[in-house]
Amino acid sequence: MARTKEFDPDAALQAALELFWRRGYEATSMADLVDRLGIGRASLYATFGSKHELYLKALDRYERSGLTRIVRELSQPGPALPAVRALLRRYAAEASHDELRQSGCLITNTASELAPHDPAATRQVERNWDHVETALHSALTRAQAQDELPADRDPLALARMLLVLMQGLRVVGKASADPARVRDATEQALALLD
Repeated sequence: MARTKEFDPDAALQAALELFWRRGYEATSMADLVDRLGIGRASLYATFGSKHELYLKALDRYERSGLTRIVRELSQPGPALPAVRALLRRYAAEASHDELRQSGCLITNTASELAPHDPAATRQVERNWDHVETALHSALTRAQAQDELPADRDPLALARMLLVLMQGLRVVGKASADPARVRDATEQALALLD
């Protein structure tokens, strides 16, 4: 008869996500995970596999949560451009917020730390960026169809520029204590939508 798990795998995955997000992949040891999750090493391996597999599962959870919010924000009925502007301003505000800026964005952190040498992490980062770009492109195309965005603008090129800006805001916000830097960059980018 199989033993039942004495811990909640969902709560353990969330705790691992938070630890990886705060410390990074390389700086988080298996001992750190065992201590933080409060479960034995054997249970950790049996439930999640290796540290790398656990990281990818945590990254997937983070990605799904963030994408759900972005898609919801950008697909509201009515004018589309205000939703795009609000999303970018939210990113700028979060990048400047003292508590949030310390951890940055787990996708951005993964792109910087692991993507150069980890194909699985690169695939997840690229998949996330593709989804965000698609959501932005869809909103900007809708804005153009509703005469909110000038006809001479390229919605796909603008979506890509905004995606790069969003990732850059997370990097700069994490390293800079000057909120004007991210705020000004955001407003300049948003001016391109006029």
